[in-house]
Amino acid sequence: MKKPILVVLAAGMGSRYGGLKQMDKLGKNGEVLLDYSVYDALRSGFEKILFVIRRDIEKDFRDLVLSRMGTTVPWDLAFQELDSLIPPDILAESRRINRTKPWGTTHALLCAAEKIDAPFTVLNADDFYGREAFAVMGKYLSAPAPGEAAIVPYALEKTLSPQGTVTRGVCGVKDGYLISVNELLSIEKKDGRIFNTAPDGAIEPLAPDTPVSMNFWGYSPEIIPHFSTYFEDFLKTSGTQPKSECYLPKAADWFIKNNLVKIRVLPADSDWFGVTYKEDREAAVTRIADLTARGIYPEKLWA
Repeated sequence: MKKPILVVLAAGMGSRYGGLKQMDKLGKNGEVLLDYSVYDALRSGFEKILFVIRRDIEKDFRDLVLSRMGTTVPWDLAFQELDSLIPPDILAESRRINRTKPWGTTHALLCAAEKIDAPFTVLNADDFYGREAFAVMGKYLSAPAPGEAAIVPYALEKTLSPQGTVTRGVCGVKDGYLISVNELLSIEKKDGRIFNTAPDGAIEPLAPDTPVSMNFWGYSPEIIPHFSTYFEDFLKTSGTQPKSECYLPKAADWFIKNNLVKIRVLPADSDWFGVTYKEDREAAVTRIADLTARGIYPEKLWA
């Protein structure tokens, strides 16, 4: 069994954040959030890091991120572009309606598929997942059960931003396995209550400990053809919509409903934090400084 690969999705622009938050320096020596994911992954048995980026940010990514890692990190690059893997008719229509963004996180993963030849974890570049999450996922992927995948979920309350609404994949769990993922697009906490506002204005209350996906998935490479099938179906139904995106949580829900894979829920005593909005940055800097002061991370990750 090959050692697992970490696939880091770093191609997306942060529309609410207002820029390339994947490359915002938050650590003392210029570290960005993905540095900590890479550091934790390498300590947890992962062998290679595969970054999915856009070609127009490649130079900045090399200068600001990869140059600091040097030869310490065994990395490779894959590229997600608007025209990557898209049939000519859908691509032509997307250009006619002036679509500017690629088709989401499932599309990003598929853009890296030809370089995935081992069990892998796929996650976001702009989230901090914590060493415990990588430890349990690394252990699981060292010998994944046939026909299974895995997720490390997080308690909803710990994933909210005081600055505004967030999108989260709400997880249904039974007997240690995922039974559904419902992508809710407008979750917030107000006056001590957590709730989602549906497009029709309906209010759905949510418990603070509701498990949610923050895109911390573990799969065997045999899942890739199923991702391809799901993405092809998505393009047929939604590919010509100007802002449609094919999300990893929705793909997982489709896998479950079609009995293609069982997704094990891996509990981990791990905190999440991120930078959904620019105003979240100060809190993230403080959290990283605290973790460094406590000795969980060295002041300089890449010596």
